[in-house]
Order: sequence, then C-alpha cells, then structure tokens
Amino acid sequence: MVLLHGYTSSGAGQDGYMKFGALADTYGYLFIAPDGTKEESDKKHRFWNASPACCDFYKSNVDDSKYLKDLIDAVKKQYSVDEDRVYLIGHSNGGFMSHRMAVDHPDTIAAIASLNGAAPMTLAGPKPERPVNILHIHGTEDKLNRYKSGGEIKGVAYPGAEETVKNWAEFNDKSTKAAAAEQKLDLDKKLEGKETTVTRYGDGFELWTIDGGGHVPSFTDHANKLVIDWLMAHPKAAAKK
Repeated sequence: MVLLHGYTSSGAGQDGYMKFGALADTYGYLFIAPDGTKEESDKKHRFWNASPACCDFYKSNVDDSKYLKDLIDAVKKQYSVDEDRVYLIGHSNGGFMSHRMAVDHPDTIAAIASLNGAAPMTLAGPKPERPVNILHIHGTEDKLNRYKSGGEIKGVAYPGAEETVKNWAEFNDKSTKAAAAEQKLDLDKKLEGKETTVTRYGDGFELWTIDGGGHVPSFTDHANKLVIDWLMAHPKAAAKK
C-alpha cells in the first residue's frame, strides 16, 4: 500500500491526515508513504511530477514514475509481496501521480484510490490485458481541482471527476454508462448524513462523489477503512490463459 502526498505535504503529513498506516497490522499489508522531491523555490515544497498539469512547476523533469516503480520493486525484494495486490492511494498531486502510475505500470499496479486528483487528459499506450482498477473520490466543492468539468493548472488542462473515470472505463473497453449504486457513504463528518454517492462505470471503475466536499475533506473515523476495503476487494485480475 503506497500513500502519495499532495503538493507541499510529505508522506508523514499525508498519513497523519488519512491514517492508512494505522490499519496496516489489522489488514495485513505493507505500508510506505514516500516523500516527493523538494522543488527549486524559496519554500522548497515537495511535489510529484505526475502530469503536465501537476505539479513540476519548476521544470525539474524528475522521473517520479520510475522512482516509485523502483521503490515498489525494492520492497518486493525485501518482503513477501503478493504481486496481484500492489495498491496506490493519493491525494491531490498524489492523486494525479496515482493515475500516472496506473498509466505507466499497469502490469504492476492492481488498483488506485485517488482523492481530488485527476488522470491525464488523454490515456495513451497499449491497453493492458489486466486493467488497473480505479477508485476516484472527489468533492463537488473542491476549488483547487474542480469536480464538474476539470480546469487548468498554470494553463494546462486536466479532466473533471466524471470524465476521469469515464476515460478509464473507455480506455479499458468497459461500459461508460454510469450506474448509481444503491448504497451511499458517510465520508465527511462535517457534512450531514451519507453525503457520498457511489457511481460505477463497469466493474472496477468507481466514482465516489462527496456532495459538498472540499479539497481536504474532514474524514470520518471509518472513511479510510472503506477505501482499504475497496482496494482489497480489487486485486489484479487473473491472467487470461
């Protein structure tokens, strides 16, 4: 389980917010929360070079896709890792980076969970035999990475939440017809009731819409468990014979 922090944050800071490390023993997974590169600015913000939109603002051209793949491979060499259960979770810039890893390394990644990030505008490359499962979580009132129709970061476009999941489903030859699930979820404790709608775009491609949720939701105590349960329920599909 790899947790990727948002722009300006760190691995420790991200886990302090999302608390996935605390569940590692209960669920039996290995957990890492790496730090991105410090940018060449006065504030030395940490970032991931995830896409043209986010967030290598000082043009370092650091290859974070290779770095994270090498990090996963290093963990595999030291520990017993189920090859079909490598998962990424990311917030904001880390969400962008999770989508990037799903594009670049579909044979390695079983599933991702992205909070208020976005996939690239265009998904390119050969379609994987065993697609990466995609869980995208997004607040409708996110002012930084907009839910409805996406937007631009420093003049570079990124897709909205629905477009992100539809593009993934279409790329992997799955149904792009949205089907709202019967259950609703309570992810944000500052919003009344079960504010989150689950929408499925074919098996393994889901959008969790936090109605009224902002860029940094106030998660309920069980929100992280719901994310882990979803990821653990979506290992890499068996190879076709």
